[in-house]
Amino acid sequence: MRILITGSNGLLGQKLVGALRSDPDVELIATSRGPDRSPDPLGDRYHALDITSKEEVDRVFDATRPDAVIHGAAMTNVDACEKDPEACRLQNITATQHLVDAAKRHGSHFIFLSTDSIFDGLNGPYREDDAAAPLSVYGHSKLEGERIVMHAGLAKWAIARTIIVYGVAPGLSRSNVVLWAKSALEKGQPIKVVDDQWRMPTLAEDLADGCIRIAKRGATGIFNLSGPDGMSILELVQRVGAFFKLDASVVSPVKSDSLGQPAKRPPKTGFILDKAHRELGYAPRGFEDGLAVLREQLKR
Repeated sequence: MRILITGSNGLLGQKLVGALRSDPDVELIATSRGPDRSPDPLGDRYHALDITSKEEVDRVFDATRPDAVIHGAAMTNVDACEKDPEACRLQNITATQHLVDAAKRHGSHFIFLSTDSIFDGLNGPYREDDAAAPLSVYGHSKLEGERIVMHAGLAKWAIARTIIVYGVAPGLSRSNVVLWAKSALEKGQPIKVVDDQWRMPTLAEDLADGCIRIAKRGATGIFNLSGPDGMSILELVQRVGAFFKLDASVVSPVKSDSLGQPAKRPPKTGFILDKAHRELGYAPRGFEDGLAVLREQLKR
């Protein structure tokens, strides 16, 4: 089957490419803005694509005719979205509409990556059918993307919601909280970390596996795809310190509202993963097992 990935230069995108590029049952179509940043170039399997351009989206879809689309490209910096809502709308809503329209024309199975930020964090962990109530521009944009996907009349669609994706990949434009924590603790300088936000961090390889399972099984509907372990951001940093044998005494707990961040964060999210376990065979690694994967990759 032909699987098209958006955002193939990003963390999730690179994990999807790594899993699919040698899969004998898959014809990989990787797309991202700018040149291919894969360590092992993909050649004609890569298409530079600005998803905010309807013309470019139509051109790539008409040339490749994908059976399934995994739409991972997005503006995900929550504070940047809050400060520039127009850029957020263009990348997370308008672009999704372009891709959905093209997928509908070609009868492609459309898989949309979404987020725990669609919830207000008052009743977590959440099931797939719990009511959304986003607190930020980013959360609103991803919820609007979900609605576009659900109501477009696509032949098949799925939504994969996730939480705090972490991992290692070359040439990333952004870090992630686990790599930040490791780096900050290695420097040994005092850092402030919130203790009033609770999440379930997700290893990028596990998220990629969940998305591929949706594509290969032709699964439809909404799926929660996060890690299995819940913790505060403070505990996350402490567990990173313990795993890498770094001194976490430099960490001071603070409350979210003391940081003056532009975007409001939900206090407690997390996901109930029963549906993904049951219907996809999704089995994400525990946090320390994920850190072990990351540690091996950092040695390369």
